[in-house]
Amino acid sequence: MTRILAVALALFLAIPAAAQIGKSLGVVDANTIAEADLTKLPGMTPAIAKAVVAARPFDSIVALNKFLLGQKLTQEQANELYKHAFIHINLNTATGEEILLVPGAGKRMAREFAEYRPWKSWAQFEKEIGKYVDAKEVARLAQYAFIPVNINTATDEDVMGIPGAGRRMAREFKEYRPWKTQAQFEKEIGKYVDAKEVKRLWRYVVIQ
Repeated sequence: MTRILAVALALFLAIPAAAQIGKSLGVVDANTIAEADLTKLPGMTPAIAKAVVAARPFDSIVALNKFLLGQKLTQEQANELYKHAFIHINLNTATGEEILLVPGAGKRMAREFAEYRPWKSWAQFEKEIGKYVDAKEVARLAQYAFIPVNINTATDEDVMGIPGAGRRMAREFKEYRPWKTQAQFEKEIGKYVDAKEVKRLWRYVVIQ
C-alpha cells in the first residue's frame, strides 16, 4: 500500500495544474509577486525589493539576473532567490543562458530542453524529461517553465494560468478572436493595460 501511495504521489506531482504554466511547488512569478512578499525572500532587502518592483516587468530571467547583480547581489544569492521566485522560461525558445539559471537544471537539461522542441504538452515534457530524472524532479523543473498557448484556441483555464492575467484577460483574449498578428494583440490588449504589461503577456502566447 505504501508503494502504491508513493507512486500515486509522484504522478500527482508530475502533472502541472494547467496547460500554460508548470504547476508551482512553491516557486512564484517574480514579475507579479507583491513587494511585501518579495521582501521576505532570500537576498532581498526592502530597498532591493522596491527597486525590482519599480523595474518590472522583466522580459526574461536573464534580465532579472542582470538587474539583481547590479543591485550588488552575488550570483549565489540570486540563485538562492530563484528557488522561490523566477521568471518562467519558454520551453520552445529559452536560450541556454536562461535554462542554466533554473535551479539545478545544469548543462544536461539545457541540452535536453532544446533537443525535444517543439514542446506541445506537459505530457510530452513528463515523458521525455522523465527519461533522465524521476517524476518528482520533472515536476520541480516544470514549475520554472511554460509552453505558449495558441491564443485563438486557449481555454479560460489556459489564460488564467498566465501569471497576473485573471478572468478579465481570459474574456478579452476571446473577444478579439481570431487573432492574426502581434500588432493586433498590442492594439487591442493595449486598451486595458500599459505597453509593458502587453509585452509581458505576449510572452505566453502564440498565434496559430
